[in-house]
Amino acid sequence: MQASRDDFVIAIRSAFLKKENKQKFSLLALIFLTFIILVSEKFNFKPIDYLKISLREVAYRSTFIVSVPENFVKKSYVTIVNHFNVYDENKLLKEKLDFELSKNYNFEYILEENKRLKSTIEETNILTSEIIGKVLVDKKSPFLRSVIINRGSKDRVELGMAVMDKSYLIGKVVEVSFTTSRVLLLSDLNSKVPVDIMPNNIQSILSGTGDNEGVIQYTRQQDLIEENAIAFTSGAGGLFKSGIPIGKIFKDSSNNKTLVSFFSDFSQLRYVKIISFKEETE
Repeated sequence: MQASRDDFVIAIRSAFLKKENKQKFSLLALIFLTFIILVSEKFNFKPIDYLKISLREVAYRSTFIVSVPENFVKKSYVTIVNHFNVYDENKLLKEKLDFELSKNYNFEYILEENKRLKSTIEETNILTSEIIGKVLVDKKSPFLRSVIINRGSKDRVELGMAVMDKSYLIGKVVEVSFTTSRVLLLSDLNSKVPVDIMPNNIQSILSGTGDNEGVIQYTRQQDLIEENAIAFTSGAGGLFKSGIPIGKIFKDSSNNKTLVSFFSDFSQLRYVKIISFKEETE
């Protein structure tokens, strides 16, 4: 019994000794292999180079294969996020479109309501015809602001016709010859135009100052006129049709005047529109 126990202990001790030898051998082999690789790099051995290239290739391929699931997940996440972003953007654009359509419907309703009110008060519709003219001469003096255009009676130009730069009123025809006409600008001292000042719908008279702006006169509602309000033709007196934009209101605190800055620069006029506003006849 004692002999068998001693044999068992000896066998275990022998196994540990063998294991220790194996570990020592493995460590020495690893050190030796590292030394060989370092020396081979210094002397540039071809087999070692091929081995390193092969190991790098295996590492790169392994990295690519391992990164495929990760890249797939990232790409899927970005696709899903973009999908929801496009969805939200499409929803927002649809809401904006619905809002714009509602404004168009309101505009159509206002137009129809305006027609109904006109028919109620028996107001006639206005027919317009326009002639394009070129500015030939700019007559400037301290008190006279007018221009000559190359359109006259042969072109069906008549006294009192409105003259516009784009969609803005700039004056009216005051003299007509066969081939030319003279236009009195709104800035002339002799110019008087009935206007509506929006948004408060204040009726007044716009007079020329002989300078580059007009002045609001003959109104008891000066205090109600707002800065940056817009002056339109009122249509009073049948001189011009209503609603033609003229300029923007500004206040001169130095002399307590309400002035109008014209939308058009009269010193830069080259081509103008001569327009006739006539009542529609059935």
